[in-house]
Amino acid sequence: MISILSTPQFDQCVLNISLINLCNQESYAGQTIRQLHNRWQEDELTHDPWRNLHQLTLHIPHPEQQYEGITLEAGLSKGYNIEAKTVVDRTRLPYKIPEGGQFVVVMKQKGLDGDFEIAATGIFVRPLAVLSLDWIVDRITPEYQSMIVKHPVIRDYPSSWEEQLKRFLKQEIGYEALPNLVGYVDQTINQDYRPPSWAEVRLSAQGFAGV
Repeated sequence: MISILSTPQFDQCVLNISLINLCNQESYAGQTIRQLHNRWQEDELTHDPWRNLHQLTLHIPHPEQQYEGITLEAGLSKGYNIEAKTVVDRTRLPYKIPEGGQFVVVMKQKGLDGDFEIAATGIFVRPLAVLSLDWIVDRITPEYQSMIVKHPVIRDYPSSWEEQLKRFLKQEIGYEALPNLVGYVDQTINQDYRPPSWAEVRLSAQGFAGV
């Protein structure tokens, strides 16, 4: 669910599947965050690892890119396009990120077998299950376009979610004051939840199936 119509459908789907994996602590990305937390906070293993600040790098590959030993579909379903690292120096970031927010960098592949270049930066707000991104429209100007990626499985966001997001980013309310929407789409909390695959996300975007 993206508020920018000019974004190619494939890119939208990659952002959607990335958000699905970020919200699920049982995913590869979720386990990576836990491992980073345990490495840095050995005495606080029960503490919420998502309160620590990380850089999450989301890679949008070329639609026809092939990899040795794994298909593009399988890699995206598992969230292997997401890298995470702990942020040590907050002063190097372009945003003042509230506690509980995560710094996001989106990298897009320039062509088949090509290099990746930065396409957007932003913040992941886990309780609300949203990505708030500044998409680069023109690198020379520079010109950006704001966009929000909502979790495609969560159908009923509360009417106040946008206001709560703005207030959180302005640090007017804290992490714990946000509604815990992510609990519906996190297998650690909701054991009945089954995250959709890349194929299901693509079909949903094309209007053939519901995620």
